[in-house]
Amino acid sequence: MAELPYRIVVGLEVHVQLLTKTKLFCGCLTKFGQPPNTATCPVCLGMPGVLPVMNRRAYELSMRAALAINCSIARYTKWDRKNYYYPDLPKNYQISQYELPMSHDGWLEINAAADPKKEYQPKRIGIIRAHLEEDAGKSLHDESGGGAESRVDLNRTGTPLLEIVSKPDISSGEEAVAYLTELRLLLRELGVSDCEMQEGSLRCDANVNIHIPQADGSVIATPLVEVKNLNSIRAVERAIKYEADRQFKAFNDPSDTAYYHKKFGEVAKATAGWIDERGVTRVQRRKEEASDYRYFPEPDLVPVEVDDAWIDRVRSEMGELPAQQRQRLQSQYGLSIYDANVLTSQGRPFVAYYENVANECGDHKEAANWVTNQVLAALNDRGQTIQEFTLKPSGLAGLIKEKSAAGLNAQRARDVFAKMLETGKDAAQSIAELGFKAVTDEATLRDLIRQGIDKNPKAVADYKKGNSKAVDAIKGFVMKATNKMAKMDLVTKLLEEELAKLT
Repeated sequence: MAELPYRIVVGLEVHVQLLTKTKLFCGCLTKFGQPPNTATCPVCLGMPGVLPVMNRRAYELSMRAALAINCSIARYTKWDRKNYYYPDLPKNYQISQYELPMSHDGWLEINAAADPKKEYQPKRIGIIRAHLEEDAGKSLHDESGGGAESRVDLNRTGTPLLEIVSKPDISSGEEAVAYLTELRLLLRELGVSDCEMQEGSLRCDANVNIHIPQADGSVIATPLVEVKNLNSIRAVERAIKYEADRQFKAFNDPSDTAYYHKKFGEVAKATAGWIDERGVTRVQRRKEEASDYRYFPEPDLVPVEVDDAWIDRVRSEMGELPAQQRQRLQSQYGLSIYDANVLTSQGRPFVAYYENVANECGDHKEAANWVTNQVLAALNDRGQTIQEFTLKPSGLAGLIKEKSAAGLNAQRARDVFAKMLETGKDAAQSIAELGFKAVTDEATLRDLIRQGIDKNPKAVADYKKGNSKAVDAIKGFVMKATNKMAKMDLVTKLLEEELAKLT
């Protein structure tokens, strides 16, 4: 990949809906998919005279997330009103945290390697703050082109929302993907959020600009653009790459009077929308400053005070985090970075399934191969979770043991696996029903190998010239003759002995 003539600089603002049953300041349900405007009450509708009451569970989930991303928890925080008019915010202000957020100064480690499947290159992405606020409603626009109408659904209004603001430490679309993927996994494992982007429970805005080196050794930073309407992690990656390239072209385009040779601070921060189907960003408006929101302390809510005992209790409930789990799988079971990542990315129950299989069969690598390939494929085909999977860890461990003992090749072992899923019987019973019996008699195998040598003189000649792969034709002859039931390691050993006699 050609080196870019600029450096991408990105900070992400991630908004995460918390897994509470009720909203942040009232008792309305947060369940997704309810009929429009049915999960509302005078509090979340902003009726005169109503009083909010903080959801303690929401605050604890926020603390859990903040601790996991290594933030410092504020011992004292207050609520603020962020004032602005928007159709889906009926009370014309949002209760948020501005001056004293509930957490600050954290970091999340990502794998910034060019090929994360093969190596691990740690990079810490700084976290400026993570603060709690209430969500707004949702505007539903007619996208048919007829311009008929827009509607407002206020069910989401008041849902507890954790905003996680990163430092501008992300320098590519790929790093943004790594950050969001790790953050989503972390929040899911902690039970903080389901992070379903298609349902809006995880949303992301990307603050993008570029640093352009100059001939005199200086660097020019372009004006900042906040890209919104990013509905998938893939969209975040594409939008960052497109917006960075757009800014570079605009900086060097004399006809672009708004951005030509404009530096950071010379043009107000802009908001751009991402048009996914076209793969482009479009600048929509200039961004408001903090003073435009007229923040002031929320008069209807008391401050929140947090002591060490509360923090310790929340921390004790978190369990093993994904990064810790990956390291343990590599050190304890000798797994590769790739295998450890695949297992961890599927969640704690999946890892527990693997560990049970590995400990029972004793072959940690073989267990990883089966769990990350056949088991995962079967789950996807069946639309099941690992908790619903009918083949228990002991059953898969039994298959791995029987595969070695019976001399099954890979295809036969997969056939046994399918039989076990179909019938619920163990590996030994399934092997018997399928009629698989390994050919291990050396005399029989030697005779077949000699026949294979006689039938493949060219393969023997090529082998003598140094092409070790040429004898695969002889191995194939033996496997076909034994209905693929010969032990390959034994066939290889005997074949080498017979070929040695010919030299």
